[in-house]
Amino acid sequence: MAEQSPQKYFPDQFDDETVLYVFRKHPIVMRKGILWWAAGILIGPLYVMVLTFVYANNPEKYPSMTTFTLALVGSLVLSLILITPSFIGWYFSVFIVTDQRFIQIHQKGLFTRGVSDVGLQQIQSVSYEVAGINETLLGFGTIKMQTYVGDVVIHELHHPAKIQKKMTGILREQGITGTQYPAQPSSNSIHEAE
Repeated sequence: MAEQSPQKYFPDQFDDETVLYVFRKHPIVMRKGILWWAAGILIGPLYVMVLTFVYANNPEKYPSMTTFTLALVGSLVLSLILITPSFIGWYFSVFIVTDQRFIQIHQKGLFTRGVSDVGLQQIQSVSYEVAGINETLLGFGTIKMQTYVGDVVIHELHHPAKIQKKMTGILREQGITGTQYPAQPSSNSIHEAE
């Protein structure tokens, strides 16, 4: 009987890699799409209202209930079309912590996707910041991970304190502390020119 391969949660997952934590940004990142969605919903009813005022002196030309219903349905369809790119960008942009690395998948619109990762051993510290009244009231903030390669800064994360605590716990479970240094280069790598 053939050995069954472990379940993969994302396409780039290694065979020996286990997913420990998945999170995404706060829905506030869809604010532009939500504004377009709200404007789209209003177009149909506003059109019917304008027709009502234009034909105020001519009741025979008042918009019918069918006109209002079609305008409302059209507005709902238009609003869904307008919010779809923002929703896709939010929903498919995820952050994955495995037992080997931290992966950031960033989806922008329908056709642009970027993936970056950093090994857990390279993470020195994880901190968070909630700055301002909007972030405090809506419960989002910024996570900053200091690595040997550079800083990884992720803005507009939902409940950054919980994410920071979970990430710190995962790093400790994996035996990674902030005092570790990067791996020493092997003897056959070019280290110094002497």
